[in-house]
Order: sequence, then C-alpha cells, then structure tokens
Amino acid sequence: MDLHLRGKTALVTGASKGIGLACARQLAEEGCHLHLASRTKADLERAKEQIQSRHNVSVTVHPVDLSNGDAARSLAAACSDIDILVNNAGAIPAGDLQTIDEARWRDAWNLKVFGYINLCRAVYPVLKAKGGGVIVNVLGAAGERPTWGYIAGSAGNASLMAFTRGMGGTSLVDKVRIVACNPGLISTERMETMLRATAKDKLGDAERWRELIPKQPPVGTAEQCADLVAFLASDRASHIAGTVVTIDGGAAHFAGVL
Repeated sequence: MDLHLRGKTALVTGASKGIGLACARQLAEEGCHLHLASRTKADLERAKEQIQSRHNVSVTVHPVDLSNGDAARSLAAACSDIDILVNNAGAIPAGDLQTIDEARWRDAWNLKVFGYINLCRAVYPVLKAKGGGVIVNVLGAAGERPTWGYIAGSAGNASLMAFTRGMGGTSLVDKVRIVACNPGLISTERMETMLRATAKDKLGDAERWRELIPKQPPVGTAEQCADLVAFLASDRASHIAGTVVTIDGGAAHFAGVL
C-alpha cells in the first residue's frame, strides 16, 4: 500500500531512540524528509547517520529540551516546513502518589503533557495556513488503564487522550487531523527502566525486572508502533480524526489464559 507520504516533511520528537526513532525510520522509508528532536545531540546525530545511510531523505536534527515552552515554540518556528508532527518526547517515571513527589511530577508533565500541548499550539496554525497536515500524539495505554503504580503517567496520558479528542473533534474544518496512539508494553529501553522501578518496589530487587515481562499478551515492538503512526499520518487515514488507537496486543481486554 502506498501511503502517499513521499516528499512530505515530518517533525518527530523524542526521536533519538525507542518508538520515536522507529517512527523516524519508518517515515523515512516512506520517503518523508525529517526534523528530529530530542535532548541529546550525539544521539540525534547517530539517528541521522543511520537513517541517511539507508534512505535518500533530508534529516535535520534539533537538540532541544521540550519541557521549556520557549524552546518548543522555537522548534516549531524552525520547522515551519512540516506536514506532519509526531509528538513522542517524554518519559514519566513509574511510582505511586507518595513516590512521585511534586517536583518530579511537574518535571515529567512539563516535558510530556505541556510539551505536547505547546507544540500543538505552535504547529496547528502553521499547518492550517499551508492547507492542512497531521499531528500524531504517541501517548500510552496507562491513560485508559490507570494504575496506582504509574499514577503520574496514567493521569498524564489520560489528559493527553482528552486533549487529542477535544482538538481532533473539530480540527478537520481547518484540514488538520489530530490523532493519537496508545502503545502498551513495548520492548524499549523505556520499558526496562519502568520495570526496574516496579521490580524494586514489588520484589525488592531492580535486577529482577525481567520477571515482570508478561508472557501473554506478548510485548510489542517499536516498529509495530511506527507502522501505526505512519498509517495514521498518511492520506490513507484521511477520515480518522480525534481518535486514540490502542496498540497493546489486546492487553486492555486480556483476562488470562482460558
């Protein structure tokens, strides 16, 4: 299936590793030119080299801390040529209400929750002025299945689900589509970090994190998420707006082996 993405330009945040890097690779495979943003320049340069060694697309890197609103607005201004925004930056820590104090909670939300909001606010009028575009927010399944042990992330993702639906419900009048996906447990460095925190809390030993990886449903891959993001960003999904798509192998409905 041709996704009709060739020649378009996408900004991917959190693009130096994990789901963000997989999204960048997949969009490049479809012929998209790229702006890649994350905090660490060296990681971005490695991602750029990997992508350009395989695909004939332009790649521009932007080392930036998106927890800073001014930095987010500057990034949007520097990427005024984009057709697609993939919001993916942010790693809200695991922990319960007593573990995640106010400072950690605010820091995490400044990057993921307000980072997404700030970029959407800045990019939306740019896309509207050029006649349309797509914003894909990569959230997390904890937003629809909140847990005590991931309280800050659950609440943050739920907020961004509502944000996506609220904006996307009317954005097609401006020919801008706003959609989101909710990955479940995905095999990334982020998964290991979160499971280590849970293992320390529940098992008393962070090194036992592998014991917490569920056998059913199986853990997903960053590439599976990237395939979904590329489709949602494409004209093939032109009638999908204000929607949050879950990609978790059925975990939201899994009740154990029969």
